[in-house]
Amino acid sequence: MQGTAFVYSSHDRSNYIHDHFLVQRALRGRENKRILFVPMSERALHAQEFSWSRFEWYFRFYERYGLEAWPFYFRDGLRAEDVQQLWSALWSSEVVLLGGGGPWTGMQRYRWLGATFDGEPGKFGRILHERRQRGLLTVGFSAGADQMCERMFGDFKRPGPGNEGFGMVRDAMVTLHHDSSWNWELSQAAGRYPRYRLFGLPNDSGLNSDWGFLPSGNVWQVIEFVIDESWSEPSDAHHVKTRHGQKIDHFYPDGRHWAFSGGDRLVRITSQDGQYDDAWFASGGQLLHYWTQSPAGYGSLEEILRSH
Repeated sequence: MQGTAFVYSSHDRSNYIHDHFLVQRALRGRENKRILFVPMSERALHAQEFSWSRFEWYFRFYERYGLEAWPFYFRDGLRAEDVQQLWSALWSSEVVLLGGGGPWTGMQRYRWLGATFDGEPGKFGRILHERRQRGLLTVGFSAGADQMCERMFGDFKRPGPGNEGFGMVRDAMVTLHHDSSWNWELSQAAGRYPRYRLFGLPNDSGLNSDWGFLPSGNVWQVIEFVIDESWSEPSDAHHVKTRHGQKIDHFYPDGRHWAFSGGDRLVRITSQDGQYDDAWFASGGQLLHYWTQSPAGYGSLEEILRSH
């Protein structure tokens, strides 16, 4: 599946996620082989630079194959021409990676840049959705993953305006660096936000997703669940929960639980007015109806998409 939004949680540069979903996607680029790294959610400049160093060493291995990876920092004294360079790179880069830090810090800065330099507070998000429509990949790591969803998870503790995400992963919310001991929080949040799908992403795991419109006018969404067990540094074993068998926890609005494995897929179909909303998922060799968890009655997820 070639998604347009990938959100993930990791402790370090686990190879399956970072090679398969980021680097190789960039190297297959149609117009360039560029990864633009945006660490603006880190408050201080030195923290943004440190965040880049945590990725730079990995990306450097692929320069011999033509990979181009570079960061754009939020800093004092940004000029109009600097911000225009950001908009251009954001529009054209094969892969854009939103880094970690404080989700609200990053969102405030994205809005400020658009409002200050172009009179359009939502410009950053608009460009991300234009990327999606053109089939380019935008990635969110840690805070970036929170921002990429419909609503940031901090709304659960501090509800109110300013917690809206970019909606690149449609009608979804995630917790990052998740551990099953926090499932009570995930369960409560699922009950509070019944329209959204709630997922707990442990290190190292992610959601590869895309959505669009069917000929019928209905909205389709596909989510592929990614589990990465490739990071094998013994000293990091405590931090990488997928190495201990942790899956991606999910709770229904009514409190039921399901744990998704790597390679599982979920398809959701909704009408634009919200009156129709149904879903199915492929897990463990079975195709199941989302709400009843009984056999779906379809031969494949592709058949479900064609029939709606």
